[in-house]
Parts: sequence; structure tokens; C-alpha cells
Amino acid sequence: MQNDAALISKLTSKDTKESAFKELLALYKERLYWHIRKIVISHDDADDVLQNTFIKVYKNIHNFKGESKLFSWMYRIATNEAITHLKHNAKLKNITNEELQDQTLDNLQADVYFEGNEIQLKLQQAMATLPQKQQLVFNMRYFDDLKYSEMSDILETSEGALKASYHIAVKKIEAYLTND
Repeated sequence: MQNDAALISKLTSKDTKESAFKELLALYKERLYWHIRKIVISHDDADDVLQNTFIKVYKNIHNFKGESKLFSWMYRIATNEAITHLKHNAKLKNITNEELQDQTLDNLQADVYFEGNEIQLKLQQAMATLPQKQQLVFNMRYFDDLKYSEMSDILETSEGALKASYHIAVKKIEAYLTND
């Protein structure tokens, strides 16, 4: 939290905002990219959402109240931006979010940035069957190894509800993979 306070101080000062923002990018860009990528799946979409996330952070850093970690606040922005992006794309194509996710998964094998094997593709397909909230919780716990307390800050949900969502998601993924 001390590092957060120093960085926030630099980010809110006109004299140091630019250099502090570069530092912020260096610290969180890759981690946020992969979080977003797991939600939107496509590399190009993840890049767009990441850019939008950092623009929002840059423009709204003065609104950060310090009630959570800076990282949690940025993760929340990234998550909301990714979900908004998916909803917007589905609306543009006049399809449901689920249909959009199916299309995106179909395109995943052709994505030059997807380095996964058949097992990873099956896991992505299994995760696509989950409701969006369970997907988020599974990604954040399984891939990002976040603690439930951190996830609670980011998603503004109780730890108990997150534990239940994760447990249910794991069971659904197991069932999908064993029945396939």
C-alpha cells in the first residue's frame, strides 16, 4: 500500500503524471492484458480493451479513493471494460453474448496469437459454457491465482459467494471435460 500511495501521489501531480503513468504501465500492462484476454479471448480485442482500461485509469486516477489496492481498482476497470466490450460486440452483430463467445472460440484456433494446444482449447470451450460471473471467478482464481479477498475487492462480491461460484465452475468444467 505504501508503494501505491507513492505512485498515486505521482500520478495525481502534474509534474510527475507522465513518468508515473509509464511506471504504472510497466507494472500492470502484461498482467491486465492476460486478465482481459481470458475474458474477450481475441488478442486484438484484448489490446483494444487494455488501451481503453489505461485511458480510463489515466483520466480517473484522481477518483481513486484508496479503499482498495490500486491493482484491484484497475482490475475492476479492466473487467468492466472487457464485459462492456463483449456486450457491445454482441449488440453490433445482433447476437447474444453466448453466440458471440461461440464465434470467438471458433476463431481461436485460427488466431496466430493463440499458442495453446488441444487441451487448452478444450478448457476454453468448457469455460465458455459457464455464466459470465463464474468465468470471471474461475479465471481470477485458477489462472491469476488471486485470493478471494482480492477478488472480493475487484468484483465487489462477498468471499463466500466467490468461493461458491468457483466451486460450481470447477464442477461444471470437470463435467464438461469428462463427458466430452
